[in-house]
Amino acid sequence: VQLQACGGGLVQAGDFLRLSCAASGLAFSSYAMGWFRQAPGKEREYVAQIRRRGGNIYYADSVKGRFTISRDNAKSTVYLQMNSLKPEDTAVYYCAAKHDAPGLQPQSSEWPYWGQGTQVTVSS
Repeated sequence: VQLQACGGGLVQAGDFLRLSCAASGLAFSSYAMGWFRQAPGKEREYVAQIRRRGGNIYYADSVKGRFTISRDNAKSTVYLQMNSLKPEDTAVYYCAAKHDAPGLQPQSSEWPYWGQGTQVTVSS
């Protein structure tokens, strides 16, 4: 399984970014996909998840209303649209995959497959 995340960068507060994560080596449409982030000196933090058919979307309270997770099963890709970015959104963002299951899975230990991360830096 390979998850390749991209789209990070350096932006100013209030700007937007769109992260992408291309998956290979798995039956993408059978997997739930998630995004996590990790800021320097902090633990990895749950951001959002989406079930295999695009339903049952969950967000962390810190990003709700600003971030949107989506997926394109034909392209085996999951996206994270990040609007109204804040300096506190600065982190390395990771995509993750797990066999599809109902409910919220906010613990990183619940996700067996991980991408390499993409850096997002938001300046004030």
